[in-house]
Amino acid sequence: MSNVSSYALRMARLSAQVFGEVVRPTDSKSMKVVKLFSEQPLAKREEVYNWYPPHNTYYALMKKLRYFGLYRDEHQDFKEEMRRMKKLRGKEKPKKGEGKRALKKK
Repeated sequence: MSNVSSYALRMARLSAQVFGEVVRPTDSKSMKVVKLFSEQPLAKREEVYNWYPPHNTYYALMKKLRYFGLYRDEHQDFKEEMRRMKKLRGKEKPKKGEGKRALKKK
C-alpha cells in the first residue's frame, strides 16, 4: 500500500487539474494521446493559414491602382473593349425585365 494519504492524493489531483496536467497517472502510450490533444490544431497554426498570399488584398490594390492609371491590366482592358464592341453591335445583355421571356408576356 502507498504511504500517501487520501488528502495528499486529492490535492495532487486538484493541482494537476488546475494547472492543465494529466489528473491520473498514465502510461507512455496514453501520454502520446494527451500530447496530441494538447497541441494547437493544425488549422490554427500560423505557418498553415499564412501559407498563401492574401490574393483579395492584392486584387483590390491593383484594381485601385488601375483606376488611378498607375497600373495597366491588359486582360481587363481587353474584356472592357470586347464589352464595348458588343454594345456597339447591339449584342449586349438585356437589362433586367427586358429579356425574351419578359417580352413574350407583353
